[in-house]
Formats: sequence, structure tokens, C-alpha cells
Amino acid sequence: MPLLSKDDAAAEIERVRAGGGRIVFTNGVFDILHPGHLRYLRHARGLGDILVVGLNTDRSVRAIKGESRPVTPEHERAEILSALECVDIVVLFDEDTPYDLIKHLQPDVIVKGADWPEESMIGRDIVLARGGQVVRVAFEAGYSTTRIIERVREQT
Repeated sequence: MPLLSKDDAAAEIERVRAGGGRIVFTNGVFDILHPGHLRYLRHARGLGDILVVGLNTDRSVRAIKGESRPVTPEHERAEILSALECVDIVVLFDEDTPYDLIKHLQPDVIVKGADWPEESMIGRDIVLARGGQVVRVAFEAGYSTTRIIERVREQT
């Protein structure tokens, strides 16, 4: 499925939910896709019937990671994520956090990396209030977008 607006994503989610499907949501920058990202997204997809990825816009990335990021523009990042078999829907969000998007989409499961303490996960309150689940996934050792960028800079 292509990049969707939040309203189109909500409509697709309701269609899947009406058929008894379980909606999984994660979010991130996904600036330079690496095997750690792929394994994380596959794990998240295995927790439900569709995986929705909230993707930070370029403006949002700069606000949280600094002016040198993102390396890859938002529509290219969205295109790459949309091409992955494990990703069903990609939705851009321009805020610094995905809270409003989560509130709009009402997923059944939120997935984040294990570096996020569960009690500080954005949208946790929304998902738990509807009887949903919050899942933390361990990081794959040795994979880091920041480290990839540092290695490239060291080599130039």
C-alpha cells in the first residue's frame, strides 16, 4: 500500500478492524534503512494483521535530530518503507511526536525499541485505554543510522 494521508490510513484501518484485524503501529525516522530496521519492522508486523508506520517529516526530523538530518528526504524514505513486504501503510507526521497521529488512528498495538521505557512511550495511554498492547523490541546490536553516518564522514 502506498503512502497514505492520516484520514485515508484511518479509513483503511477501520476496514481491516471491521474484518477482525489487529492494527500495529510504530514510528520513526528510518533515515538510512539497515538490517536492524528490517528485523524490527518484521517483528512488529508479526504482532498483528497490518503494520502502520508513522514517518517523521523532514521538518520533524530536523527538530529532533538537528539540521544535518535527515540524509534521505521524507518521500524517498516513505517510498522505501512502502516497498517492504512487512509494511502495510506509511503515514507522514509533521509534529515532534506521533501522539496526534496515534490518537487519530487508534491502533491496537504500539511497538517501539527497547531503549524507550514503556511508561514514556508516546501514545501508550491511548492504546492501553482501548485494551491494546504496548511492546518493546530489543535492538539488533551493531546497527545504527548515526554510526553509519559517522563511518561515511570518517571515510571522506
